[in-house]
Amino acid sequence: MTLASFQDLLDASRQQPQPQRLLFTFTRIELPEAATEAQRTRVSASEGGNLSPSLCVDKAPDEVTSFAALVEESIATGQHWDVVFVASLSGRAGVAPSSDEAVQPLRFMVNAINNGRVSEFAAFDREGHVLQFF
Repeated sequence: MTLASFQDLLDASRQQPQPQRLLFTFTRIELPEAATEAQRTRVSASEGGNLSPSLCVDKAPDEVTSFAALVEESIATGQHWDVVFVASLSGRAGVAPSSDEAVQPLRFMVNAINNGRVSEFAAFDREGHVLQFF
């Protein structure tokens, strides 16, 4: 499925046959250690850098009213972020996954992001634009 917006993601999660739990990993863009001038220039132009997870949260789709609301809630944490990655955890037999069941998949997301495997997640910048990684 191709997403054109965050709302597309919310709509898709609500239309699944089993209840979903949305998994969010917020990341910040950082310079690599001993960054070159070229790397610094690219990061300044929002074209490079390392993605470092700074905050994880799980929510039922109905707990997320809009991207703007998600941003507002994230601001309250005091954690800066540049890119948010989103995955979905499917329930079973009509029962939505709990927050406890989301802990391990969130760890998987963090490990995947740290290892550069980001293309398997939906990604959005702070303005809600869909990002694609190749």
